[in-house]
Amino acid sequence: MKIVLPGGTGQVGTVLRRALTAAGHEVAVLSRSPAGPGEILWDGRTPGPWTEVIDGSDVVVGLAGRSVSCRYTPDNLRAMMDSRVDSARVVGRAIAAAQRPPRVWLQMSTATVYAHRFDAPNDEATGVLGGAETGVPEYWSRSVDIATAWEREQEIAETPNTRKVALRAAMVMSPDRGGVFDVLSRLARLGLGGPVAGGRQYVSWIHDHDFVRAVEFLVGRDDLAGPVNLAAPTPLPHRAFMRALRGAWRVPVGLPATRWMAEIGAFALRSDTELLLKSRRVVPGRLLDAGFAFDHPEWPEAADDLVRRVRGR
Repeated sequence: MKIVLPGGTGQVGTVLRRALTAAGHEVAVLSRSPAGPGEILWDGRTPGPWTEVIDGSDVVVGLAGRSVSCRYTPDNLRAMMDSRVDSARVVGRAIAAAQRPPRVWLQMSTATVYAHRFDAPNDEATGVLGGAETGVPEYWSRSVDIATAWEREQEIAETPNTRKVALRAAMVMSPDRGGVFDVLSRLARLGLGGPVAGGRQYVSWIHDHDFVRAVEFLVGRDDLAGPVNLAAPTPLPHRAFMRALRGAWRVPVGLPATRWMAEIGAFALRSDTELLLKSRRVVPGRLLDAGFAFDHPEWPEAADDLVRRVRGR
């Protein structure tokens, strides 16, 4: 197949491009800073020569968007919103204008669209969307607004000949440097991988191999459209998540951190505590109902596999 990855130079794009290329597909990456074969210049906002690669492609997987690992200042939140909405809009217009449009458009979204909750998991049918919770920082609702606007841009795109799927993805765990697994592993190996703010908040995650397999599964299933959760079926509290990660690295102790300590650490890392403190309890209802089987459904085993791959790198 000919597959186009708008914004495919980040961690998730790297995971997907590597796997799809290895499987023999022709992969084109749209990048603001193309640096190698198969990478094509675009600005993520306006049509240009890059639209030619959309026309005649089989699959588009939209991945563009400013990294969420940043301080949630007004400027950064605006950039997070604009980069997602603008890129989804222009990709939709390119597909609509294509003489031979792709048969499926998978658009990245996020599990952050769901509410901060502990009582029950969020699936696509019964999950509670976020934005109106009490007892959480008011600015957390901006992340939900961004996710909602991102999905809406794909939904309203007039692409009658192209099936559309919104990928409500949890954290994709891969052994690549700079990814979320790398960051959390560094903390664990330094003895700092204890529970944060009590560790009750749920962590939703997906192993990188299962992420790729789920994308391939959705490409092949013409009966699936709309939002689909890409998350392992077993989210777990942060305390247990970090305990399993420490176990995979054979680190016996992880110092706990209070909320204010997490704030200081996030400030030093130029990140935001929402990424640690929001309880994301998300399960893949539609994938499971459609018959998708996870190779890595449990976090302790997945963490062991990822650590082995890091050590073999």
